[in-house]
Amino acid sequence: MQTLRASKCGLSTAQLPSYILDVIDALTKAGYEAYIVGGGVRDLMLGLNPKDFDAVTNATPAQVKEVFGRRCRIIGRRFELAHVYSGRELVEVATFRAPPKKAVTSAAGMILRDNNWGTIEQDFARRDFSINAMYYQPRKGIVLDFCNAVDDIKHKTLRLLGDPTLRFEEDPVRMLRTLRFAAKLNFSIDKAILDIFTPEMTQLLRDVSPHRLYDESQKLFTMGHLNRVMPMLIDFGIWRQLFADIKPNITAFIELAAKNTDQRISIGKTINPAFFYAVLLWQPFLERCDFYLSKGVVPAEARAQAGLDVLKRQATRTVIPRFAETFIREVWEMQTRLLNPKPQQIEALSGHARFRAGFDFLLLREKSGDETAQGMGSWWEAYQQMGSDEKERAIAQYNRQRAKSRRKASQEEHLEQRLAAQDVATEIEPLVNEPEPRSRRARKAKFENERSKPVSHVAASASGDIGADHPITKRKRVQRDLSQVIFGPTQ
Repeated sequence: MQTLRASKCGLSTAQLPSYILDVIDALTKAGYEAYIVGGGVRDLMLGLNPKDFDAVTNATPAQVKEVFGRRCRIIGRRFELAHVYSGRELVEVATFRAPPKKAVTSAAGMILRDNNWGTIEQDFARRDFSINAMYYQPRKGIVLDFCNAVDDIKHKTLRLLGDPTLRFEEDPVRMLRTLRFAAKLNFSIDKAILDIFTPEMTQLLRDVSPHRLYDESQKLFTMGHLNRVMPMLIDFGIWRQLFADIKPNITAFIELAAKNTDQRISIGKTINPAFFYAVLLWQPFLERCDFYLSKGVVPAEARAQAGLDVLKRQATRTVIPRFAETFIREVWEMQTRLLNPKPQQIEALSGHARFRAGFDFLLLREKSGDETAQGMGSWWEAYQQMGSDEKERAIAQYNRQRAKSRRKASQEEHLEQRLAAQDVATEIEPLVNEPEPRSRRARKAKFENERSKPVSHVAASASGDIGADHPITKRKRVQRDLSQVIFGPTQ
């Protein structure tokens, strides 16, 4: 262990928010050791803006609860933690832990319960990566480094503490964390990790709770480097462990959505992680829709059932919460409504709660080369920038264009029917191959000549034609007396 001055590592209390200092000071005042640990210290040393700060102490969760009272809530069973609230901010406070006992590990080596308290030296040994194992005491201005983590940060190397095989077996989620840190920090992965990071090793993720895998997938989607980590998920065999029916292929649509997500995060815009799930599951959803449509199911019911099937299948890997499932299905349903809106409903549709998400989804489809978008993404983009008068003109023009398209489609259908009828007519050989007279006088003379010819019943019968004096034309119609007929209820 080496004790470093915080100033030499580029750390100072001025970089820290007040809420984490309040937690450290309260624990120290109560007589406990308290340090800032994990990604917060690492990001500060790299010149990044930490997302949050975690604290570690020798106080048990129950003792932390005594210090902070109602501001503290104890969570977790396998891994007991204390959540301390400071205003609107949340600080996760962990207790120093000793290595897990053999009795609380599974047959595969995964830790089932980890509430064995220990010293700071023991706590360091059970942490995953060296760059996350630095303990920063801001009031004393010192950093405790047990494993030359400062050198790993300088050389941008991602290194696991201890045997990589054993550490992955203890917690398979560390494989996801490896790829996330490598993509986020642009660090190289240590060779000892690459040697054992095989598709067979990734099978251990099947033992992890689908709820926890969903949380980890959200971290991948929201870290701001989604486009960089997507190929890594395929190369390291993680993709099939996270996604059930999604082919390990990064399409133009997925790539564009990933870049757009990263861009929004970089400029400080909010994102919904469920949106990217809607992008990933879009192709399986379309394939399932086609299946139900081929069975004769009406389109609305086909879309509804397809959405249920796809999300249920994905739940075998990552359990998407109910509110996120609702969001995804609404985005999919908005695609149909935005592609062919009724003119009188355009204004109301633009004020829909899911309009923005549905519009972004449609625009990404169009920009990625999806011809089924029919250019409506650009139309809706222009519509949102118009004034009220311009919107009315745009709706009127859209209505005319829509009516024109319907007429054109109807004409094309009518033309096809005529052509089909002509094809059938040409297949039948005419009985008389006599050209029709061109002049009106010649046609009249021909008609008078045909009328003056006598009609033979035998010849007519032989030819199958019915003449003017055929017996069937001379049959008298029977007049029925309806006065005696009693009409029933059906008559």
